[in-house]
Amino acid sequence: MTATDPTPYDAIVLAGGAARRLGGTDKPAVRVGGRPLLDRVLAACAGARRTVVVAAPRPTSRPVHWTREDPPGGGPVAALDAGLRHTTAACAVVLSADLPFLEEATVERLLAALHATAADGALLTDADGRDQPLVAAYRTTALRHALSALAEDSGNGLTGLPLRRLTAALNLTRVPDPLASFDCDTWDDIADARARIREHGHVLDEWISAVKDELGIDLDVDIRLLLDLARDAAHGVDRPAAPLTTFLVGYAAAQGKGGPEAVAEAAHKAAALALRWAEEADAATGKPATGKPATGKPATDGPGSDRPGPGNPAPGPGR
Repeated sequence: MTATDPTPYDAIVLAGGAARRLGGTDKPAVRVGGRPLLDRVLAACAGARRTVVVAAPRPTSRPVHWTREDPPGGGPVAALDAGLRHTTAACAVVLSADLPFLEEATVERLLAALHATAADGALLTDADGRDQPLVAAYRTTALRHALSALAEDSGNGLTGLPLRRLTAALNLTRVPDPLASFDCDTWDDIADARARIREHGHVLDEWISAVKDELGIDLDVDIRLLLDLARDAAHGVDRPAAPLTTFLVGYAAAQGKGGPEAVAEAAHKAAALALRWAEEADAATGKPATGKPATGKPATDGPGSDRPGPGNPAPGPGR
C-alpha cells in the first residue's frame, strides 16, 4: 500500500460506551490536546471511504454516518455489528473513540499488515502485549461470518457478549504499538494523555491540528516555511511584524481561494520583502548587510534598538 495507491476501507468508530470508570462522563467529548477524543480518532481515519460512528449523534470535526446498536448500550460486539451493517468496503478499520495517540499512519500500518497475510484481521497490541481488538483492521466478510455464527451460538443475539468471544473465532495478525494503542479508561489515563501530548515532541503539530479543527480548516501547509517567514519578519522588520505578516499571508491565500501552493507563494513573496526591508535598513545606517533574514542569520544592532541584536534577541519559534 502506498500514498498513491491506498487500500479502500470503511471505518467503524464505537463511541457509545457508558464510561463507568469516568463516572458516566461523555468520554468521546473529553478533550486531550484541545480536541475531543472522538475528533482525534476521526482525524486518524480521514482516508476512509465512509466513517460510521456507533453512538448518539453529536457535532464532529468532519461528517460521519451515525447509527446505534439495538438496544442502545448493548456492548461492543453489538455495536460493531450495528456499524458493520452500514459498510460496503472489503476492509473495515474498527476503532474505539478514546485513542488520543492514534494517527493516520497507524491505520495505514494495520491495513498493510492485513493485506500482507491471509489473516482475517490485524490488530494492535499494547505495552503489555495484550490484544486491542478495537484498534484493528478486519476483512468485512470474515467479520460478518463470525458475528453471524456468534449470534446463532448465543441464542440471545449479540447484546452483552465480550469481544474475546468474537476475536477467538478469527485468524488475527498482531502489530505492536504501545503508544497508538493507549486508550483512556480512567481520569488518570486522561491526565497521562494530556501530559504526554506535551512531552512526546509534537507539541507544535498538536497545536496546529487543534487550531485547524477549531476553525474548520482542512489545509496542510508547510509549517516550517511559515515559521521561517515569522523569523524573517521579526529579524528584518520588527517583532510584531512576525504574527501580522503570517496573518496577511494566510489572508492573501484565502482571498485567492488557494491551497497550500498559494500559501507557499505568498510566504515566499513576504520573505523576499522582509529581506529587502532589512537590506534597506542596513544601507540607511551605512552598515554592511550583515544579516540576511532569509538565511536565518539576523542583522545586529546595539542594545535598545527595536531590531534584534546583542542584548536584544529576537524570539524564536520556541520563545
